Amino acid sequence: MVETAGVLYVVATPIGNLEDITLRALRVLREVNLIAAEDTRVTRKLLNHYDIHTPLTSLHEYSPPAKSEQMVRRLLSGQRIALVTDAGTPTLSDPGSALIRRAREQGIAIVCVPGPSAVTAAVSLAGLPEGRFIFDGFPPRKSRERLAYLQSLAGERRAVVWFEAPHRVVALLRDVQRVLGERDIFVARELTKQFEEARQATVSEWLSHYEQTLPRGEFTLILLPVREETTSPSEEEPLQMIGRLLAEGMSEKEAIREAAKRSGVPKREIYARWLERKRE
Repeated sequence: MVETAGVLYVVATPIGNLEDITLRALRVLREVNLIAAEDTRVTRKLLNHYDIHTPLTSLHEYSPPAKSEQMVRRLLSGQRIALVTDAGTPTLSDPGSALIRRAREQGIAIVCVPGPSAVTAAVSLAGLPEGRFIFDGFPPRKSRERLAYLQSLAGERRAVVWFEAPHRVVALLRDVQRVLGERDIFVARELTKQFEEARQATVSEWLSHYEQTLPRGEFTLILLPVREETTSPSEEEPLQMIGRLLAEGMSEKEAIREAAKRSGVPKREIYARWLERKRE
């Protein structure tokens, strides 16, 4: 540890309701020399609400590496800096990781000031079986990459938590249905805000809902694990899977192999069923 170095505080801030901030976070934000914010305009609203006048600087995904180096030098000189994001806990699909890594390399103390997170808020509302989940940030934006990514989740038995922009929610749901079939999705939207929504439905039900209602706000989606009673595939499911994979451009041989892998049904058995279906 560098004896003369300052401290980098990683501070969680509200995800919507400005009352959701700890007393400790407010004290730290008042006492540090500088606050590094994802968007200074957003953070300024929080600071103004609590009459905090600490200097602000921006640190976002497009900031040059020199910006982090500049802050590391300030930390090494003994200053204290708070790292915040627009909402929630820093570095969860937000910028700031580079600064934390550089500070750690230099032996600077890094202190967590925990608090709100859209991930844990959504998970707490979903009632996940056994509480097991993985957080995967934002799914790939491009359809081809997203389809490949979803295919990699076919055997995942934990819940998968995503952030998603409202204008991509429907495309994501359609791809989930295309690759993974009819699954349950928990949607947490605008958490802690006036129009908060948190409920579970099937992919088809959500798609039907968003045909009538334009998706708005900030989304946290949870792909729920396959229900235990549906883990043993019916005769029809692997064949439906083959049809989807063929439509995506896979060869028949590859599709049969992939369907066997995902369903757990022996490849020879699926092949026999597929041949029988083709003869019909």
